[in-house]
Amino acid sequence: MSLDHPVNDLSHVIEADRAHVWHHLSQHKVYETADPRVFVEGKGLKLWDAKGKEYLDAVSGGVWTVNVGYGRESIANAVRDQLIKLNYYAGAAGNVPAALFAEKLTQKTPGLTRVYYSNSGSEANEKVYKMVRQIAHRQHGGRKWKILYRERDYHGTTIGTLATSGQDQRAMQYGPYPEGFVRVPHCLEYRKQWDVENYGQRAADAIEEVIRREGPDTVGCLVLEPITAGGGVIVPPNGYWERVQEICRKYDILLHIDEVVCGLGRTGTWFGYQHYGIEPDFVTMAKGVASGYAAISCTITTEQVFEMFKDDAADPMGYFRDISTFGGCTSGPIAALENMRIIEDEGLLDNTTRMGERCLANLQALMDKHAVIGDVRGKGLFLGAELVSDRKTKEPMEEKRVQAVVADCLAQGVIIGATNRSIPGLNNTLCLSPALIATADDIDRITDAIDGALTRVFG
Repeated sequence: MSLDHPVNDLSHVIEADRAHVWHHLSQHKVYETADPRVFVEGKGLKLWDAKGKEYLDAVSGGVWTVNVGYGRESIANAVRDQLIKLNYYAGAAGNVPAALFAEKLTQKTPGLTRVYYSNSGSEANEKVYKMVRQIAHRQHGGRKWKILYRERDYHGTTIGTLATSGQDQRAMQYGPYPEGFVRVPHCLEYRKQWDVENYGQRAADAIEEVIRREGPDTVGCLVLEPITAGGGVIVPPNGYWERVQEICRKYDILLHIDEVVCGLGRTGTWFGYQHYGIEPDFVTMAKGVASGYAAISCTITTEQVFEMFKDDAADPMGYFRDISTFGGCTSGPIAALENMRIIEDEGLLDNTTRMGERCLANLQALMDKHAVIGDVRGKGLFLGAELVSDRKTKEPMEEKRVQAVVADCLAQGVIIGATNRSIPGLNNTLCLSPALIATADDIDRITDAIDGALTRVFG
């Protein structure tokens, strides 16, 4: 690697970071005795930090984002050329890349026809909540205003989206939260709440029980991740999604699928919900939409939802009165167009499926070797291994020991993730989400690092 960089004194960069940058999800007390990690370059799945150390990134930028890998000149060039031509105009008007990406995106999401642009997954989800509340006033006399969300799911970091956080530690100390957000049970069969044969259907039936308790005429929307991400990489069991769709239609409840993590190929299809044959009313996305090369998020809806906001003659306040300043940036949709072209032209959906199967098989082999692995699960290049102190009782491994595995892998030059201060007592799942360009050698290196780490941490 060459450290050709506009800043020659990288030690100064580290000190500037320590003195002035407030990092996400970080206890800065540690930086009184240790240097903050500063990355300076990336290529493919590899990263280099300011001290010259090389890493293999198995979490796509730390938060499942860089789907097509680092160093994509074609995306950078597309963004540069577009910014010179037109960088921005507010979203009340259109621009060329926004129109073309919306057209391309809706071709990948049959039944969904309208795209609302903003700049983060939290904001994309918040738009849906506002739409649902406005629909309640316009269509249902203000009654169907409640939004159901699932235990262990996560939908963002704003106060509104934290009100739908199924991860209690994420939401802790930021309340009180607005009313009308109601939790439904999780669907993780490994930690099942009901001893029944058809667990997927039973877990979905639990949603109906909440609807009936709250009153169907008060519930407007159900928001779910297609596969739970930071809550432990939870793949819904057979029968779950079909029953969820049936329940939503039975009670006239809008179905919102949060694809912020799963979207744009992460699970081997364009979107995670497409594995299950369901027809959502809203789909939200961010992260992998432009692989982190520009900020962009999308809230896409059916034409039926869109039409609910067009009767301005009868209600001059009836249009969607919302604005996202940076939803007007042209860099996001132009980067997203090139990102999508790369996924198509390089066959990355197929690669994701193949490499995901290899990674899952490797993790299952590690499960045979290491008794601390209680369960492995996932789809595509979106995988988890839940660590336990006792397989029989499924006692969760202590979070500090799970983090010791992460730290050992980091020392080996492999960056993996883990559930972290999200769910009290259940922050025990190792998380893998390498870029969709991962090779067999990359996958083997990742799982070999985990193997070594488990051996050193647990013996």
